[in-house]
Amino acid sequence: MADRRPFDHRPIQTSAVLVLGSSRTKTSPPSSPPSPPEELCEPLESLSLPPSGNDQAEEERRKTSTRLRAAVHVLNTEALALRAVTRLYETDPIARDGFNRTVAAVTRHGNGQGKVVITGVGKSGHIANKLTATFNSLSIPTVFLNPLDALHGDLGIVGQHDTLLFITFSGKTSELMGLIPHLHRSSTLVILTGHTRSDTCDLIQARPGTVLLPAPVHESETSSFGVSAPTTSTTVALAVGDAVAIAAAEELHPSVAGVFARNHPGGAIGAAFRQKPGTIKEIAVAWSEIPDIVEHDSIGADVLRAGFDSTTKWVRNGDCVASPSRIRRLCGSGSGDLNRRAGEIPSLMVSRDKMLSISAGTSVRRALEFVRNVRGMAVTADEENDTTCDADSVLAVLEMGEIVGVVEVGDLLGKIPDKIPLPLMSGALTHRGSGGGGGGEDWALMHEMSQIDIGAGRSRRHGGY
Repeated sequence: MADRRPFDHRPIQTSAVLVLGSSRTKTSPPSSPPSPPEELCEPLESLSLPPSGNDQAEEERRKTSTRLRAAVHVLNTEALALRAVTRLYETDPIARDGFNRTVAAVTRHGNGQGKVVITGVGKSGHIANKLTATFNSLSIPTVFLNPLDALHGDLGIVGQHDTLLFITFSGKTSELMGLIPHLHRSSTLVILTGHTRSDTCDLIQARPGTVLLPAPVHESETSSFGVSAPTTSTTVALAVGDAVAIAAAEELHPSVAGVFARNHPGGAIGAAFRQKPGTIKEIAVAWSEIPDIVEHDSIGADVLRAGFDSTTKWVRNGDCVASPSRIRRLCGSGSGDLNRRAGEIPSLMVSRDKMLSISAGTSVRRALEFVRNVRGMAVTADEENDTTCDADSVLAVLEMGEIVGVVEVGDLLGKIPDKIPLPLMSGALTHRGSGGGGGGEDWALMHEMSQIDIGAGRSRRHGGY
């Protein structure tokens, strides 16, 4: 076969027959095939491809981001509202006066006359119920009054010496307005409301002399969240109510923590209380764990810095010690004390002879009785006795005559919940050897107290003091 070049032009072979002179006509497309019966058709969706794994992950990330963005917005908004109301009570005379009058009205019931009655409608009613529980847990007698039931007989729970707390953001809740004419004129009425001025609150206008307790929000909930659902307003109302409860409790009780523990025997709080330490040594700060600033020329700033770095927050300088509460006072004393020698700063360092000494094996309850008796003695003592026992006084915990730990009196007072009746020490001694009046117990207590000294080398008074 002869060789062919790649680009040889040769005739194309075909079986088509061309008729010369004939005209070309368009060819028709073939007809569509017949459609299958409808019951045999499958929806197109079922034949669609499922989304890829990347698309699903992206959608989940988008949802998560949206949810968290909403959460952060709500939390930021409510935190901003709390900061705003905090600033109000720091600076506004009307708000400060209202808070002061409210606490005064609540604490007057400490003598057993009257109680607190809290009421509200809707979400404010739920806030009222929560505050009622908080007040009662702090031994402030309080009841919740349903305003709807009040007009149908429940007003009988309100006494003429009671303090009533109405919770209403609008200040014009109709159910509360209906109660006004039926309240005792001698009752104190407090309105916890979004208003910051009395002349804008309808409830106060209906009963002049009502105490205004402001709980405003920095912007409406509609502006914040697009819906007027009680959110920011109830958070602020709850916070202001809690502030009243804590402030009143601190004024009524020497140990708020102790009162709360006594009223809360159940749950984790009750369990923690039942596990209270047995001896004073168990609650003391170990002497060996307190850093010693040995330089004799240490100044206040050195003590403050050492207290900040100390894990126990106590600082030593030889046999002298500075407790956390005394060190904290340095922060507000200005630069004058910070530049003075530590030993020259009034009420900063407690020397060994100014401490109250107590045996390491003394029970916490007995130690508390001892402290309360010393406090009572300090009030009635003659001018020559310089024994003092304040909240920032220091107990030196002794073992074999050596200091093994220290305790602030204020910390000890928060360890025991119940208020123990304390006999006068001289009265207890009159029962020695007698058969009545519980003299045996008194003498046993006195015998134990005789092992406790006030100060190092100080003479004992009243059979052990």
